[in-house]
Parts: sequence; structure tokens; C-alpha cells
Amino acid sequence: MELIASFSVDHTKIIPGIFLSRQDQVGDSAVTTYDIRLTRPNREPAVDVGAMHSLEHIIATYLRNDPEWKDEIIYWGPMGCLTGFYLILKGARAPKEIYDLVLRAFKSVEGNDSVPGTNPENCGHYLMHNLGMAKWYAERFAAYLEDNADDDAIFEYPKSERLVTEKGEQFFDS
Repeated sequence: MELIASFSVDHTKIIPGIFLSRQDQVGDSAVTTYDIRLTRPNREPAVDVGAMHSLEHIIATYLRNDPEWKDEIIYWGPMGCLTGFYLILKGARAPKEIYDLVLRAFKSVEGNDSVPGTNPENCGHYLMHNLGMAKWYAERFAAYLEDNADDDAIFEYPKSERLVTEKGEQFFDS
């Protein structure tokens, strides 16, 4: 089986940031998936599950209500590795072009006294939330984005080079 593009990124070198994960064409429209990475994979602990869930609810609600962007939002959801989120937008924009949106979304978390949609009718695991930790992660990530706004490394994936055998198989070192 062919290795998918997101697994060709060297996860030992990824830092927190806003990265272009993939661009697709759906009919006449471009759709772009962004990797919003909060922590360094394999170097920092995964984001607390309850905090991740709360960030998902709060930021998804924020994004889908943002007057400028709400019609561009397709999806906001957590990565399985719990180191960040995927944001899928209509159109094709560079990561720097969504910097302000992402920064505002994370800064908006601080103003929440509750997590939207946290009852059994609206959420598949409504008791698994941690607003206090969500605020901590959001504040930490927003400060990081502000401190590193001029650093291109928070907008560009590090790529790993894979050796390919004569049979076309990819070689992975440990």
C-alpha cells in the first residue's frame, strides 16, 4: 500500500504551528486541510483528552460563527495522536493567510465559562471535557503563535527523505 502524504512528514521534527497538510480539488472548488499542531509529537505529552474535546467544541463553535470565515469552514477536529487539530477550509490559502483566524479562535477560548454542546443529546461523550486545561492549552498556543509569527518554520512542514529500494519500496529507519 502507498504511504499517505501526512505520514511522509518527519514527526520527529514537527514543531507547533499552522501547516498545509493537503490541497484537493472537489469539482470546481479547492479544499485545503491544515494541520494545527499544538505540541511537538513524540517529544511532549499528548494534549489532555478532556481538554482536546473541549477545544474541539469551543473552537468549532467559534469558527462556524465567525462572520468572515463561517462559510469557508468545512471541518475542525482533533488528530488521533492528540497533538493538534485538522482544519478544512474551502479554497486554497497559504498557512500564513489563516494565521489571524487561528490565533483569534484560540484566544476566544479564554472567554468561555462553559463548553458548548456538552449534554447527552449533543455530545457522544459529554462528561469528557476539561475547560480549565483547554484554556491553558489555548493560552499557551496563542502566546506561542504570537511569539513566533515571523518564524517561517511555524508555517512549513519539515519533510522527511525516504530511501526507495529498486522495487519501489520505501525504507524506514528506526
